[in-house]
Amino acid sequence: MKKPIKDQLAHSLGRRDEAPNIALAEQIADVEDKIAIKELVALTEHMRMAIKYDAIKVLYEVGERKPELIQRHCDDFLQLLKHRDNRIQWGAMTALSVISASRPELLAEHIVEVVDAMDSGSVITRDHGIYILSNLAEIKKHHANCIELLLEQIEKSPVNQVPMYAEKTAAVISRLYVDRLIGILQSREDVLVIQSKKKRLDKLIKRLGF
Repeated sequence: MKKPIKDQLAHSLGRRDEAPNIALAEQIADVEDKIAIKELVALTEHMRMAIKYDAIKVLYEVGERKPELIQRHCDDFLQLLKHRDNRIQWGAMTALSVISASRPELLAEHIVEVVDAMDSGSVITRDHGIYILSNLAEIKKHHANCIELLLEQIEKSPVNQVPMYAEKTAAVISRLYVDRLIGILQSREDVLVIQSKKKRLDKLIKRLGF
């Protein structure tokens, strides 16, 4: 008899590492077990936080391997963005960023929710929000809005995140916004005083044609 999904999670096995969760994700992806995905989504509402953490971990690990298996649960992940627990929130944003890589249009009507979560969440939440916005920026009708939002994030992001955010934005930016991006980068004196980051930004600016 097949062991219940909950019993295969790290917490249920008395483990403190993620190896059982990753192994479970690989197994689910290999056999494209949609029933297991539904069970995991339900477990994100479990009363025990450890079970919730394991469930969301397995879900986004499955998504990294076969995003189509979690795409139909996009609305569930959007709801979890509002969760009071930070780890659940960034786990949901991670799942959504995986979905956006192959089906960005599924998030096109939820940009406000994504940005709200970025502004109130952790660095991990914000990082994955950047991935979502950059993927959405490749859709013509959402390009202008998403580039504006990406530029705003670069203006206010923590020092350590600026180079990566700038690189993600530069990868999808249209010529109309290049001057704005460069101007923002040159105004981030708190970043430019750090030699390693300055070198990275100088290289990016050069690549943009300046």
